[in-house]
Amino acid sequence: MDATTALGLRMTSLLLRGNRLGGNTPASNTPGDVAGIVDWFGAMQAQDVNSALWSLGCRLPGVTLAQVNEALEDRSVLRTWPMRGTVHFVPAADAHWMLDLMGVRALAGAAKRRDTLGLDEATVDRAVDVLGAALKGGGRLTRSECMTAMADGGVEVTGQRGYHLLWYASQRGVTAIAPHVGKEQTFVLLDEWVPAPHRPSRDEALGIIALRYFRSHGPATRKDFVGWTGLTATDCRTGVAVAGDALQPVEVDGVEMLVAAVAPDLGPGEWLALPGFDEYMLGYKDRSLMTDDVDAIVPGGNGVFRSTLVQGGRVRATWTRALTRKGVTVTVEPLTSFTKRDYSDAAEALAFYAAYLELPLTVKNP
Repeated sequence: MDATTALGLRMTSLLLRGNRLGGNTPASNTPGDVAGIVDWFGAMQAQDVNSALWSLGCRLPGVTLAQVNEALEDRSVLRTWPMRGTVHFVPAADAHWMLDLMGVRALAGAAKRRDTLGLDEATVDRAVDVLGAALKGGGRLTRSECMTAMADGGVEVTGQRGYHLLWYASQRGVTAIAPHVGKEQTFVLLDEWVPAPHRPSRDEALGIIALRYFRSHGPATRKDFVGWTGLTATDCRTGVAVAGDALQPVEVDGVEMLVAAVAPDLGPGEWLALPGFDEYMLGYKDRSLMTDDVDAIVPGGNGVFRSTLVQGGRVRATWTRALTRKGVTVTVEPLTSFTKRDYSDAAEALAFYAAYLELPLTVKNP
């Protein structure tokens, strides 16, 4: 298939077709709630919570931020560091095996980081014990309360030590990130939040993550899969083999890729206002199908992705927001030539975002 066809199929896999406010009704076989979307992907980038919440919202036409936050309280989804040392939304029942399979790889570099921060193994283990005791019995503490608990327990948390210790406790599978209370992150004990985790065998787990990746990102390359999971190429080959006939190879302009054998059809592509930290960009090593100007989306290559306005799967502009109690003001920065119709269509896509926030929208164009 050619690149245009592949991009259309990729947008379908990413659940980004038919999502325009007031647009097509998603097909009955597609995820229709927060838990279903996270399960479809397996893991969704979530280190920036506002972007992560909109990543869910933009795949659920008509949903509001308040409704997304409410859905996260049912414990079907949580945030943790399942791979690459980066926070993701994951199905709660799968958090244990994801940490065992992929998250454990990030722990290999923890000793070097501890040396940089002036921490020893005894101190980090003590911090984990202190957090475990503070959260035991269904406790739920904000990030600042966790810091206070560790400090009261004799653990130094100044500088970057506190963040590292919170990361380490979750990477070890002791804690996990629960929904925010107000504007602050909260933590819980993983075993208490998820009392009945799914425990597949290692090969089965590799097959599950392979299927979920290509189901939600395909067509994509094996190199994309390796980069997304942080697993070895050997493990990724095993995962693809275990997934078997659920995946099929396709050739995209001479490049071999994989796609799930069955993908939902959500209708035609349209303009979309996407968050910066979305699987649309972060799910791939090679982003050339979506844009010719990655540098404009990640200025300076610093890992901070700007929000994008996308038409038919291709990035047309970036956007930034300014939020007040009275409304949201969005500034559009085109990366391509815009017509009056383009500005109008982009504003309609941004109206979907404003409706999600339940705030009036003001759009600023150049």
